[in-house]
Amino acid sequence: MKRIGLMALLAAGMTAQAQTQRVNVIPAPVLLQEAAGQFTITSQTVISADPVFRDAAALLSEQSGIPLQGKGAQTGNIRILKEILRKQADSAAYRLIIDPQSVKIYASGRAGALHGIYTLLQIMGTQPNQRVLPAVAISDEPRFTYRGLHLDVSRHFFPLEFVYKYIDLMAMYKMNVFHWHITDGAGWRLEIKKYPALTQQAAWRTHANYMEWWKSPRHYLEEGNPNAYGGYYTQDEARKVVAYAARRGITVIPEIEMPGHSEEVLAVYPHLSCAGEPYKQSEFCLGNDSTFTFLEDVLREVMAIFPSKYIHIGGDEADKSAWKKCPKCQRRMQHEHLANEEALQSYAVKRTEKFLIANGRKLMGWDEILEGGLAPEATVMSWRGEKGGITAASEGHDVVMTPGGYCYFDSYQSDPSTEPLTIGGYLPLSKVYSYEPVPAELPADKAHHVLGAQANVWAEYMPATYQVEYMVFPRMLALSEVVWSQKDKRNWNDFKTRLQAHYRLLQRKQVNYYRPSVQLEPKTVIDTVRRLTIVSFETEQYQPVIRYTLNGTRPNATSALYTTPVEVPGTAQLTAAVFRDTMLMGRPVTVPVHYHKAIGKTVTYNTPWSGSYPAQKAATLVNGYRGSLTYGDGQWQGFLGKGVDVTIDLGTSQSLESLSIGFMQITGPGVYMPTEVKVQVADDPKAFENIPAITVANDVPPAHEKLIFKDFTFDLRGQKGRYIRVKAPVQKGFLFTDEIIVY
Repeated sequence: MKRIGLMALLAAGMTAQAQTQRVNVIPAPVLLQEAAGQFTITSQTVISADPVFRDAAALLSEQSGIPLQGKGAQTGNIRILKEILRKQADSAAYRLIIDPQSVKIYASGRAGALHGIYTLLQIMGTQPNQRVLPAVAISDEPRFTYRGLHLDVSRHFFPLEFVYKYIDLMAMYKMNVFHWHITDGAGWRLEIKKYPALTQQAAWRTHANYMEWWKSPRHYLEEGNPNAYGGYYTQDEARKVVAYAARRGITVIPEIEMPGHSEEVLAVYPHLSCAGEPYKQSEFCLGNDSTFTFLEDVLREVMAIFPSKYIHIGGDEADKSAWKKCPKCQRRMQHEHLANEEALQSYAVKRTEKFLIANGRKLMGWDEILEGGLAPEATVMSWRGEKGGITAASEGHDVVMTPGGYCYFDSYQSDPSTEPLTIGGYLPLSKVYSYEPVPAELPADKAHHVLGAQANVWAEYMPATYQVEYMVFPRMLALSEVVWSQKDKRNWNDFKTRLQAHYRLLQRKQVNYYRPSVQLEPKTVIDTVRRLTIVSFETEQYQPVIRYTLNGTRPNATSALYTTPVEVPGTAQLTAAVFRDTMLMGRPVTVPVHYHKAIGKTVTYNTPWSGSYPAQKAATLVNGYRGSLTYGDGQWQGFLGKGVDVTIDLGTSQSLESLSIGFMQITGPGVYMPTEVKVQVADDPKAFENIPAITVANDVPPAHEKLIFKDFTFDLRGQKGRYIRVKAPVQKGFLFTDEIIVY
């Protein structure tokens, strides 16, 4: 982002930049030039607009409190003007000029006018005095056409007032697609007049706590039952949401789940399941024509409410076991010449797509709709990484990238021990910001099929609106820059600087945002030439004061000041913390630095690692790097089946002192400690059969839900050998380990 005097500011340091920089826009514009002077909003200030932008001007008036001139008057101090900035009449480009005399927004289309308005509102909301605006010239347009934010209202129902607030915050940061996940097994949330039981019963469940309901028989109750938990939106309420969003430049895409995640439907209309009984299955019977009659009836009412080009049909995580045993489904497969159940699901998706196309709409679904063959005109939402999106785009289909590792806002955003319980994972603000929606593996001539990206907000662990806000903000601001700003305009340090001003805006909007953590995130680099470890620290705090020790003691106000990465030869306990004045903030973090005997040695895998979590493959367990708070960081290696069974070749027979191996447990996604760990030492690997193992038992109970780490440590004093075998059986689910440390 271009700023007058930028190089001088950088030379003067970040403090000078923060003091001088008065305009902090997120997402970063194509061009931003600050100038001298300011525009002051007074009681005489009024808004005027060219007739085509009259409604947009009214929105600015409502949100700013500045009066709008009557029709025909175009002499306001704040003016919204028609100007051809691009050839397309509906261009999203805009120009905003603030000088001491006036504020002018130029746009060629309504979208551009709205973007200019929200940039102006942002500048107002981030100033100490909202009525004094720094002079600036901005020219801007989006990189991607699809800039999405999702909200799951099935797991927990959220009131209309919150949905409106959610949309307002989306508009403030130029997100333009609201993906409304309104049906799922936890509750049906939209009135369908032809099928009243969907809201009379399927919208209400037995438990308010989603996880308690999930572990229960998962039953539903009638509306009016004093123990019922849930809710739904009437069709009139949904239309109001659509209109509210449209006025702010946002399209609402509804998601109606099929063929899986539909147990709430099948509980009240059991004839649509393979079993024909309630509470037996979660998938529609695809051999039953009544299923498609029901789905088309529902979609007709949905399309009458939502004018969006896309209708999202889910299509994910369908259990196909019932179809394999269902005579109706098997007859359908035989009649349609379908090779397997994946093809049966594809048949259902393609049939639904034909219906939507006949009604002037397009189908969108999660990347499982690729299985069995993709519907001809379907758009894929790639959530299981980027592979599905790459495949679909390579075949000429449009895609929206929403990989879990970067775009799932139900993951932890800081140390889980300090955070409310979530489903797991670790997605800090910096990682969201680092995402690039166009995969490097995608051929350049197919890149145009990537429409943009979307963040998903699954509400299993978010029963209240304040928790949703906590999980979404400020991560949504980071994603807004990913999908709006040109790639060469994105800079993490600059974003972090601008973000400081937006905490004021979020406070003024009464958003319960996640406060920047004072915890330090250590990063290590192994220098194999000099045989030392280089440790650096990151924190979400702005310009933090960090102090550290090298002997494991707690840092204090006189400890060494961290200014550059610390080089540590051999072994040390590097302990660091953030200080505010002389006060230690948060918890100190200790980095055990180990340049140990096994680094870079050969490891033989007697059992394979999981293909889904290879980490650094054969180098993982002896590369000197410990894993972070998430098993998806590329340092935690995953195992299934028999678990870990590896042999390390030290190259020569050596006297040993100790061995340790680290594991994690987080039960939400099914990650557990091993039952035990066994270690053997020998000069000949064939001798392991006759050498008794040293065993350390696991003491972390499988019921421990929060993220926990454990190093299994072995005393090897008196042992000598060239080969070390380490075995750790799977208890259940996945096993993740990061490093075997040998001395």
